[in-house]
Amino acid sequence: MEQRTSSAKGFMLGLLAGGAIGSIAALLYAPKSGREFRKDIGNKSRAVVKETGQYVDQARTRATEIISEGRKKAESLINDAKKKADSISKGTEKLYTHGKDFISDEASRIKEAVKAGVDSFNDERKKS
Repeated sequence: MEQRTSSAKGFMLGLLAGGAIGSIAALLYAPKSGREFRKDIGNKSRAVVKETGQYVDQARTRATEIISEGRKKAESLINDAKKKADSISKGTEKLYTHGKDFISDEASRIKEAVKAGVDSFNDERKKS
């Protein structure tokens, strides 16, 4: 995108410079009196200024459009990233809760097994 903008700037500058040089060359080679020549130079100068203003306005409009598009894309990317982060966070919470419950259940099962083993050992000891 940077290269397109740079190319467009170069093209626009070349177009303006070429137009100005062509206008000046045409005026210099046209056989006219001093007064007519000055009048033509003034007219051409105003035309070049007007054209330049139009190109600047077009460039501003296009730059505004590009900035707006970039802003929309950035907002979209940010929203997608937030959604993914929320999804990952929820998945992590589920995994944590599941792991915690699993460990708690296994710890209870182990405690019961140890208690049963101790009780069985004590019962066997009393029998002997």
